[in-house]
Amino acid sequence: MTDVKSEIEAGAAVSGADAVDDGLVAELVARAEAGGMKLTGEGGLLAELTRKVLESAMEGELTDHLGHEPGERDAGGRDNYRNGHRSKTVTTEVGPVEITVPRDRAGTFEPQLVKKRQRRLGGVDEMILSLSAKGLTHGEISAHLSEVYGTEVSKSTISTITDSVMAGMAEWQNRPLDSVYPVVFIDCVNVKVRDGQVANRPVYMALAVTAEGHRDILGLWVGDGGEGAKYWLQVLTEIKNRGARDVLMLVCDGLTGLPDAVNTVWPATIVQTCVVHLLRNSFRYAARQDWEKIAKALKPVYTAPTEDAALERFLEFSETWGEKYPAIVRLWESAWAEFVPFLQFDVEIRKIVCTTNAIESVNARIRKAVRARGHFPTEQAALKCVYLAVMSLDPKGTGAKRWTMRWKAALQAFDITFDGRLTAGRR
Repeated sequence: MTDVKSEIEAGAAVSGADAVDDGLVAELVARAEAGGMKLTGEGGLLAELTRKVLESAMEGELTDHLGHEPGERDAGGRDNYRNGHRSKTVTTEVGPVEITVPRDRAGTFEPQLVKKRQRRLGGVDEMILSLSAKGLTHGEISAHLSEVYGTEVSKSTISTITDSVMAGMAEWQNRPLDSVYPVVFIDCVNVKVRDGQVANRPVYMALAVTAEGHRDILGLWVGDGGEGAKYWLQVLTEIKNRGARDVLMLVCDGLTGLPDAVNTVWPATIVQTCVVHLLRNSFRYAARQDWEKIAKALKPVYTAPTEDAALERFLEFSETWGEKYPAIVRLWESAWAEFVPFLQFDVEIRKIVCTTNAIESVNARIRKAVRARGHFPTEQAALKCVYLAVMSLDPKGTGAKRWTMRWKAALQAFDITFDGRLTAGRR
């Protein structure tokens, strides 16, 4: 055991790439196992190594603060000097680690690696935020940390850690936006909020695709279910005031009052209804055994080369199914004005704007996090959960790369179809 600690002391003084020596690591592991020392958990090799590295780094910080090495006080007549240590236990990613923090005589030393009154290293906070973003409740996170890492973190502490993101959320919600977006998708996720009694509240999200083909979530807004043109005018005006002077197309799912608000804020913007949502809503009025037949009958409508051709196919559908399912006919008739705009564009643009699948993949992640919580005590708690889920999307950036490649052809088509507004807006 003593030999292992000696090796750790020697290894802790090495920095950079030299610190990761395969031979030294293998020897440390072998000696630890031979001496009955665990590799992980409290008192294990990783915890011991973490302790030594932290203590060595803080000793270096104190040397920089004092301006002289240990033992130089008498020779130099220093006014401030080392004055022993104090013990504290910090929660790390390898479990709880007890460390000794050096002190100075004047009490002016402020360690930066492990600050005064700090009981958790940054990696633990990031882990808690990540678990919260995946939908775990505060109780589940506390139990997970206790079971896996042997450390106790209370639910109130976890709540405090997750609350720390609120300042970042406010900054993110008010950040400057691009001057022009080829397409913006708007959709919502319903969350349960306990306000006297548990009720559904919509959380709206605006997702844009940038001129470079990147997916960018512009913001989150909580509604009360009675939104109309006035509400959407406020939301869209906020987006415009943050720098978005132009939007070529906006895709939504029949949100009340949204088309009128769009035309007020961006008069030249085309509002497009999501075709997939129209189909899903149509199936609600039909018997299960007729779904396949109805889908086949409606396909010629939304794949027609022109609006006139689409109208002819729709009349044929009405003659065949109108008597049995008049509600489906009325549904398409009421949405016709917002359904047909994309028929005037080429296939590349149609592929993009005829559905809100782009935003529904994001909503699926949010719904997973929200569903695990059941309901939220406040609107702010619900918004915090959704924000954490949004921030945890695509951590490796692989999704962004796929999006960029997928959108190249569509972006060129947007710029040509909309007479250069995409290029002009970026100047």
